[in-house]
Amino acid sequence: MTTATPAAAGTRRHRGGPGGARPPETEPEAMTFRRRLNRWDVKASPYLYIAPFFLLFLVFGLVPLGYTAYVSVHEWNLLSGKGEFVGLENYRDVLGDRYFWKALQNTISIFVLSSLPQVLLALGIAALLDANLRGKTWWRMGVLVPFVIAPVAAALIFGNLFGDRYGLINEGLQAVGLEPIRWHVDRLASHLAIATMVNWRWTGYNALIFLAAMQAIPRDVYEAAAIDGASKLRQFFSVTLPMLRPTVIFVVVTSTIGGLQIFAEPRMFDAGGLGGSDRQYQTITMYLWELGWRVRNLGTASAVAWLLFGLIVLVALVNLLLIRRLGRGGGGSR
Repeated sequence: MTTATPAAAGTRRHRGGPGGARPPETEPEAMTFRRRLNRWDVKASPYLYIAPFFLLFLVFGLVPLGYTAYVSVHEWNLLSGKGEFVGLENYRDVLGDRYFWKALQNTISIFVLSSLPQVLLALGIAALLDANLRGKTWWRMGVLVPFVIAPVAAALIFGNLFGDRYGLINEGLQAVGLEPIRWHVDRLASHLAIATMVNWRWTGYNALIFLAAMQAIPRDVYEAAAIDGASKLRQFFSVTLPMLRPTVIFVVVTSTIGGLQIFAEPRMFDAGGLGGSDRQYQTITMYLWELGWRVRNLGTASAVAWLLFGLIVLVALVNLLLIRRLGRGGGGSR
């Protein structure tokens, strides 16, 4: 008969727990249906939340885009319908039309005259609205009023301003002894008038986007800059603008897309709707509309739509690369 040594007994008691009793082994609890459902809910819910957007984008975005590409390589008339496959013939017809190149030049000119001043004015207005102004809520609501006005109403308002014979601006010029400006005849003058309409409608909208981004900047950063002796102007260029870079990229890209697709303002600028007697302010979208609804050649109009899509993507990428390079350069200098 053997007896256990105290060391061995102590070891057994230590392993077995208090009093030497061994705890019962617990088996893993079976996965219930509710737990499985909760686990799948956690994994699938984010995708279900964003699914409606992608479904709508598929139905109203990608499918029409693909169908337009299909139409652009066929001879397709609005009355007779689908014709034979012509390949890139519609694209060659568009690129060989002088009115297309004129519309492209007009679009880029109006885009440059509207987008750049629009972003700069929106930044300045947002900086003023971010300050401690009296009645700042009313000012913030006021800058959005032009955006909610219908484009047709805005065109009527600016039609009275930029009239060739009885416009208010020309009457003011004649009152001081200056020659009136032919807003609907001279190419540059018409571009300035249309760009003014675009800036008037969209500057306040972009200013509120910049304002929302400015208010998200921590105020501690401005307090630290003020302690270091930075003036308000220095704080704007050294603190506000670098921290607004993602928002600036967003506004520039959206302004590029909207500026290259401009239609309502030049379409309502004259009664004919063709962009002037010599197409001096006809844009690409107006040229597309003319091909589709006046000439009724949907194949050529679809080719113009795809060329416009490629132009928008190209310009947006160039803007994105330039802004990112400027942002890196600014960060390196600081």
